[in-house]
Parts: sequence; C-alpha cells; structure tokens
Amino acid sequence: MNKPVKVFAPATVANLACGFDVLGLAVEQPGDFVTIWGNESGSVQVESISGDDGQLPLETSKNTAGVAVSAMLNHLGMQHVGISIAIEKHMPLGSGLGSSAASSVAAVLALNEFLGKPFSKKIDLLPFAIEAERIACGAAHADNVAPALLGGIVLIKSYNPLLVINLPVPADLHVAIVHPQVEVKTSDARQILKKEIPIHKAIDQWGNVAGLVAGLYRSDYELIGASLQDVVFEPVRKLLIPGFDEVKKEAMAQGALGCSISGSGPSIFAMYTKAELGPAIINGMKIVFERYGVASEGYISKVNERGSRIIE
Repeated sequence: MNKPVKVFAPATVANLACGFDVLGLAVEQPGDFVTIWGNESGSVQVESISGDDGQLPLETSKNTAGVAVSAMLNHLGMQHVGISIAIEKHMPLGSGLGSSAASSVAAVLALNEFLGKPFSKKIDLLPFAIEAERIACGAAHADNVAPALLGGIVLIKSYNPLLVINLPVPADLHVAIVHPQVEVKTSDARQILKKEIPIHKAIDQWGNVAGLVAGLYRSDYELIGASLQDVVFEPVRKLLIPGFDEVKKEAMAQGALGCSISGSGPSIFAMYTKAELGPAIINGMKIVFERYGVASEGYISKVNERGSRIIE
C-alpha cells in the first residue's frame, strides 16, 4: 500500500448572510486534520477521532469522513479496498463553522492523493463531500464543503447540474468569528426555518446576493457591507443565540462592514477591512456574550484562498 496521507481542511463561513446554501468562504483557522492509509480488511474503517470528546460516531456509515470516502470508492468501483481513517478535530462541533464539512473534505482529498490522484482537479471531489453533508444535517448542501475544498469565496450557482464559481477576494477583506459556547445542531436550525418567503423579503434577499457578488468583483467595501443583510433566515435563527442583536450591534460599532450568523450558528462572523480592527471587533463581541453568561472564543483571519491542503 502507499504511505499514509494527511490533509488539513479549514473552517468555513456559510451563507455570508444573504446567500443561504449558495455562498461560503474559507478561513485560515481553525480546521481539521484527516489521515488516510490502507488496511487489509477490504472495508472503510474510522479508526480514531480525537478532539471531539467522544461525541462523533466511529461507525463508517454515520461519520462524514467515512461516508465521503465510501462514496468515492464506490464511484471508482473500488468498494472492496481497505481504507483506514484517523480524524483530528480542532474546531468546535455544532458551531456553524463547517466542522462536518472539514472532515469529509480532508478525507476525500487525502484519499485522492493516496490512490494516485484518479481525479486531477479538486472540484471533481466535491460531490463525494456533498453526499456526506446529507448525513450531517439532512441536506446535501455545498456552501461549507465547496470553500473548504477549493478555498476563497464560492458561489454555488446550481446543484443539478453542480456549478460552483470562485468569486474574487478583495485584498483588504478580513473575517472575525466569535463562537459562543452554545451548541446549535444544523438539522435543528434548518427545521425552524419557514418554508415560504413573502415576495418582498425574497426581492430584498435577491438584491443583497447580487449586491454582494458585485461588491466582491468591484472591491467595493461599502457595497459589500450594505449587502451583508439576511432578511429571511437571520430573524428566525438569531433566537437560538443569546444576545445576538447586541453582539451584532457591537461588531458594527467597532468598525465591521457587516455581521451575521455563520452557517446555522451559533458562531457569528463579521467582515472588516483594516487588520487592526480585528481584535477590537472580537473583544467587543465576546464582552457582550459575557454579559449573557456565555463563554466564547474568537478567530481572526483573512479569506483562505488555498482551501484544503496536503500536509507534507
């Protein structure tokens, strides 16, 4: 068998306020590591998981890395090849930072390398990681796995056929993320969403998505900030996050362009342009959470344009 392959996949911010299931970006940290190697069992086995406090399943069919690897092997007609997986979690679970996506993305990139690169392009690995998202949250969405795999800021133009577009990353764009110690399961956060949207809110949301894309292409930070508005899902999901309105207000007061929920939450992200603003934005948001008796941790990053990578 080939030697083991280790891969890092980064955390991601999905939706970017207005782009539910169609927009996402990768950050530099935190992230997960997955190591792949061969075994003689003729099956896919999740051998170990660290950093999850025993919360994640070792059962292959219930683990996102295991599902993604199995899907890829089945596609290649190699379902009887023995593969072992070791997962190192370095991000909180149920955080809205794409924890499940990072594991599945790292696994498929590692497997592709281990097998001698049957897929020459990263993007060809995306369907296998998307399939793993189905077991994680009940919906096969790509707004976490696509940026985790490809890096940068991505737009999922369509799912059938799958069409993913990398959008420009303005040079001065930074991201601050605060993760409060409150768990929100993605499946629960999706269940509370309304199934129908009033036409006037839909129009506002479409305008925000278009404005954000235009702002990225033009490096128009004012337009980016004005477009980071979610009039459809944030009003519902914020109820799961203590002090959300005050946290958002504080981020804006400290100079953020815009602020919203990362994915399904409870993490909250803010975009800003001047690097020196990051610590003040993070600290301000954390102080608000402290008032609500909620501990939190913060991350400051530029947009990670590399995405997942093989660890030499």
